[in-house]
Amino acid sequence: MSFIPLLQDASAAGAQGSQSMLFSVLPFVLIIVIFYFFMIRPQNKKQKEAEKMRNSIQKGDKIVTIGGVHGTVASVKERTFILKVEDGSRIEFDRSAISAVVSDRNAASKKEVKLEKEEQDEPKETAESAEGAESSSDSEGK
Repeated sequence: MSFIPLLQDASAAGAQGSQSMLFSVLPFVLIIVIFYFFMIRPQNKKQKEAEKMRNSIQKGDKIVTIGGVHGTVASVKERTFILKVEDGSRIEFDRSAISAVVSDRNAASKKEVKLEKEEQDEPKETAESAEGAESSSDSEGK
């Protein structure tokens, strides 16, 4: 009979110990989750985008290297590319040296979009100016 109360005390202490262990481990788990979502995951995403950009380089693209050299890609190899700079000289770089791609194709498409918007705005302006001319001629005639 004297063993039963001892067993009950031991089981209560075990349950209490597992709860305190849970509460002591929980902050560490939360910190790891926060680090993953705010530091590790965005860094991996950024790294994948940079790799995709480096693999999509084509001849004729304008790029900037991590050293700040601006030029046009003259040829692309498996691990390197040859960059033609303004004075006509050619420099060979590793693909990992690319910082940004400044493609003429993107600039040309932006100019086309801008021109289309201007063309769409012009008929509205001419219609408004025609209405203004009619109202001014009406007021002169009165």
